[in-house]
Amino acid sequence: MSASTRDGTASLNELRDGEKLRALRRTKFIATAALVLCLAVFLIARGLQARYPAFAYVAAFAEAATIGGLADWYAVVALFRRPLGLPIPHTAIIPANKDRIADNLGRFIETNFLAAGPVREKLREVDFAELVADWLSDRKRASGLSTFVARLIPQTMTAIEGSGLRDFVSRRMTDQLEKVELAPFAAQMLSAFTEDRRHQQIFDELIKVFGRFLADEDAMNAIRDKIKQELPSIANLFKADAYLLKKIVASASALLEEVEADPDHAMRREFDRFVEGFIGRLRTSPEYAERAERIKRDLIARPELANLAGDFWKSFRKFVEEDTRSRDSVIRRHLADMFVEVGRQLAGDTQIRADMNQGFVIALSAFVESQKSGVSVFIADQVRRWDIVQLTRLIELNIGKDLQYIRFNGMLIGGLAGLALHVGERLLFH
Repeated sequence: MSASTRDGTASLNELRDGEKLRALRRTKFIATAALVLCLAVFLIARGLQARYPAFAYVAAFAEAATIGGLADWYAVVALFRRPLGLPIPHTAIIPANKDRIADNLGRFIETNFLAAGPVREKLREVDFAELVADWLSDRKRASGLSTFVARLIPQTMTAIEGSGLRDFVSRRMTDQLEKVELAPFAAQMLSAFTEDRRHQQIFDELIKVFGRFLADEDAMNAIRDKIKQELPSIANLFKADAYLLKKIVASASALLEEVEADPDHAMRREFDRFVEGFIGRLRTSPEYAERAERIKRDLIARPELANLAGDFWKSFRKFVEEDTRSRDSVIRRHLADMFVEVGRQLAGDTQIRADMNQGFVIALSAFVESQKSGVSVFIADQVRRWDIVQLTRLIELNIGKDLQYIRFNGMLIGGLAGLALHVGERLLFH
């Protein structure tokens, strides 16, 4: 809370206290004036009753009203101070029992306001999930939250490095990799890949590679030289090597075109059988399994793998730190979008909101239940620390006006009782 807000609140409280004090003084003055009036009426009526007997009834009323008013004045004053400063027992009740009042007030609030049932009922009236959804859906607030979270990311990464969590995760991943049986896993991956004959795409690429090989002049010259070395000299004289090479290339090209155009060619079916057989051997062959495990162990043991993980972490951390410092941070932007989307999704999903609200109720009610004894002690301690004059003034300022009406009621009830007794006396004894 800002200083100006605190000053404004203090001024408003002082104004309200001033109004309460003026109302209290006004009510006290009227109650005292009414008591003086009753006494004056009593004296006047008592003086006139000898000449005018009817004034005896007025005197009886005024006398009893004066007594009732005095008694209630004593009762009200005795709550806050000693009447007329006299050391009368059982007066100044509030100052004398400040500690007991403090303890009882704390227990009263704990028992009646912080009980589990009322707290849960009150918490159920609040739609916490809606408040969270509205807060997150606001783009400005989501951006502020994303900025706050982004500032924490580098610190979180530093804490992860210092805690050894990164090394622990790396070791756990290595342990899990060692448990994986590579050959069956590879067989499963290949089986998924060969569904709908997708492996034929690899065969198509092989055909294209072989076709490019046949079109390569250097490769053809090398083959021609090889043929020339194998043919008799007489054949070379008639350039049979060129003829044979041309026939081989033409036949091979025709075959490749035929295979490429026919999705059900015999060579494709042969490739299917080869792949299926290889997958089957990966699944069942102990020899393949041993080879795969040996490759896996050699790969895991290589230092390059550990260095690769370290380099990846350093690169990732560098990217995060540079991005979070950037004015146009990708991380902050995506975080803000994510928070806004979460807010919108939460606002539209009644089931999740109900679950969240139930969670809030359980968590907050459990917190209140665990802390309510502390709240009771805190309230009691605070009341004990109050200055007794300040405490008395505070209570009198807030309930003193209502207490003054006890004096009015005392005068009225006392007067009526006195009048009733006087009438009864006259009927019985005269």
